[in-house]
Amino acid sequence: MNKEEILPIITDTSIGISEQKVLLSDMNTVDIAEIFEDLESEKVIRLFRILPKAIAADVFALMDSDHQQFIIEALSNAEIGEIMDNLFVDDAVDFIEEMPANVVRRVLKNVESEKRKIINRILRYPDDSAGSIMTTEFVDLHEDDTVREAFNTIRKTGPDKETIYNCYVIRTDRLLVGVISAKTLLLARPKERIGDIMDTNVVFAHTTDDREAIADLFQKYDFLAMPVVDNEQRLVGIITVDDIVDVIVEEHTEDIERMAAIVPSDDPYLKTSIFQHARNRFLWMLILMLSATITGTIISSFEKGLMVLPILMSFIPMLMNTGGIAGSQSSTLIVRGIAVGEISLGDIFIIIWKELRVGMLCGIGLGIVNFIRVFVMNNKDWKLCMTITMSLFCTILMAKTIGSILPILAKRVKIDPAIMSAPLLTTIVDALSLIIYFSIAKVVFEL
Repeated sequence: MNKEEILPIITDTSIGISEQKVLLSDMNTVDIAEIFEDLESEKVIRLFRILPKAIAADVFALMDSDHQQFIIEALSNAEIGEIMDNLFVDDAVDFIEEMPANVVRRVLKNVESEKRKIINRILRYPDDSAGSIMTTEFVDLHEDDTVREAFNTIRKTGPDKETIYNCYVIRTDRLLVGVISAKTLLLARPKERIGDIMDTNVVFAHTTDDREAIADLFQKYDFLAMPVVDNEQRLVGIITVDDIVDVIVEEHTEDIERMAAIVPSDDPYLKTSIFQHARNRFLWMLILMLSATITGTIISSFEKGLMVLPILMSFIPMLMNTGGIAGSQSSTLIVRGIAVGEISLGDIFIIIWKELRVGMLCGIGLGIVNFIRVFVMNNKDWKLCMTITMSLFCTILMAKTIGSILPILAKRVKIDPAIMSAPLLTTIVDALSLIIYFSIAKVVFEL
């Protein structure tokens, strides 16, 4: 059954609790979470309480922070303890980070002491670090274990672990020495020693590594999970692919917001107040507004020429808009290339040469179209045609070049390249396009 079919059934009061429990237990936890978010509050609590404990924890982890808070406030201390005991550590940390202080205090009081220590330790890591998104629930084996012993360990501890597809081999001091997949274990002979069949070439992260760099490693190696070690290379946790997907979404959202000249926000659009929205947008709007005085000054400096040839004024918006689009196209492609690892800082000259050639082709094509348009619409004024065509060609070349250079320079000085792609690029291209236009007009019309 799909969501639309199951919703009226589970909310039907004539259906017994046991039947509702069976229906919900057979559903995917993602679908249950979506259904709960569409239900009235009292129905959510009633249905949540009839879920098996393990399923309830998975559903809870998938719900948004508002519904999580509502459920926690409606549950007893004992019920909170059961939910937290069944939550994986990384999900518990994500939940706690979103809750107000009073809810956090109540939740932590009902978490068993060992898990509370782990949660508090992870909460101390910087928000953008590998340590902040790792979980401590993984399967560890030892070099001297046999394959048979390894399977016994997995059967015993696996149900409480976030993943068993990769097992990590450690020594008594928790030093990470290897990794072994479930596939390798299944194909090995029962008496084979783990140390003889494990992969010793382990790609790992340190707790303080930037989580965006970890996402790049997941993409590069197609990992489902990655071990996390401390400064002494002792295994302290793992990062799973579901958490990395969240990181990628967050990072790309931030880039999109910065490219639109908006200060990134952690809250969803509909949950952000109008004052917060205004504050996030005001700074760059102010900068762009003030930067417009540069273009105003340039236009004012050519005031006499515009009085002689007022027709020149009508082409300014077209030139500035074309330059802005040309620069944004290049900048967007370069930012994307840097983000996915296709472009490195050493590629700058290759990129400039490539964008120059692209700019030439675009400039020639658009120049021909504009030459014909201006020639037909302005009484075959050859000088005006040449001015507009040459200005357009040079503006596109300039915009393509600057649009490709700025993100790389930003990366070089360790600034987010997305910041450079809209606000700064717009200001520079607008100013230079006017300088190019008026300089060519002065020469052609001998002003």
